[in-house]
Amino acid sequence: MAMRYCTRCVYPSASALPLTFDDRGVCSGCRVHEQKPQIDWGRREQMLRELLEEYRSKDGSNYDCIIAVSGGKDSYYQTHLIKEQFGMNPLLVTYNGNNFLEVGWRNLMRMREVFGVDHVICSPSVKTLVTLNRLGFTLMGDMNWHNHCGIYTVPVQIAVTHQIPLVFYGEHGQVDLAGMYSLYDMVELTARFVYEYVKRGFDWTDLVEAGTSDGLTPQDMLWARYPSDQEIARVGVRGIFLGNYVEWDANRHVKLVMERYGWEPSPEPFDRTYRKFSNLDDMHENGAHDYLKYIKFGYGRATDHACKDIRAGYMMREEGIEMVRKYDHVKPRDLKRWLEYVGMTEEEFDRIADTFRDPRVWRKDADGRWAKDNIWDQHPEAVAR
Repeated sequence: MAMRYCTRCVYPSASALPLTFDDRGVCSGCRVHEQKPQIDWGRREQMLRELLEEYRSKDGSNYDCIIAVSGGKDSYYQTHLIKEQFGMNPLLVTYNGNNFLEVGWRNLMRMREVFGVDHVICSPSVKTLVTLNRLGFTLMGDMNWHNHCGIYTVPVQIAVTHQIPLVFYGEHGQVDLAGMYSLYDMVELTARFVYEYVKRGFDWTDLVEAGTSDGLTPQDMLWARYPSDQEIARVGVRGIFLGNYVEWDANRHVKLVMERYGWEPSPEPFDRTYRKFSNLDDMHENGAHDYLKYIKFGYGRATDHACKDIRAGYMMREEGIEMVRKYDHVKPRDLKRWLEYVGMTEEEFDRIADTFRDPRVWRKDADGRWAKDNIWDQHPEAVAR
């Protein structure tokens, strides 16, 4: 069966996210995006104000909330909203995976200065992170598992420890990209979501077991432990996605944070996407990590970014298809650095990566090379309405 692609954006049916198609061939991500102009965002903002007032520290004895930040454009916009627009006193919390781009680290370090806020950064040992890069790749084809884990576990741990029940994140990625839920569902963070989707069904115990020969111990993974239901209930922790309350538009938001706070995009283009303002907190996120998504599912970051820009009206579908054709297949230059980081050869990398190829996507051609169905072969001019 040939791979299906959304007739409105450029997502494939074998998405890494929960994605469905309707009888017009339009994906659930596009259909949920259609809800944005239908929502009363003024009412949603009022709901957010009421929520904030409920949790604001009445006597100033504690922080009003936590914002999970990586220093990216979304982190700046979240802090702009919570601190500058709504007058809250947030504590910024960051998980440091050790591979920030120079510009990304500079943006992160400037946050407490430009916003006048306190900032906690959790930095696991480099030895642990190198081990987790290698294990994540070998176990699940994702060297950045530790990043996905840490940005959710560390802020919630601090919320429990310091009794700060309100924790903010930006968009709900699965809602925004794939339409996993409706915008009317107003979904909040749950331990189940973190385990099943963020951590891919793996927990810190699985990594310790797999890393015993590397010397990985339970104490090395203290930061990776999501608090228990009892701990969360005792403090009343709630993880709120601001995308449920604010009409999210990354292209518009990045202009605001650049002009107002001096946020910097990447000065250099990426090998695998045309955007220069996304994922600066890890030098491999747009590169080697995203290349693995292409190996597994046949698409990459350029597809993700093109889908966002097509839906938001910044790009025609035909332009998006050209971005996919240009970028999705590229083997990035930063792979060499990652291989040196973990002590692996490129031949070993390719051999292991091939074991994660999705059989719904990939097949061997007559010459024994990997092949798949491409979107530009499927009448891109036929756009559904």
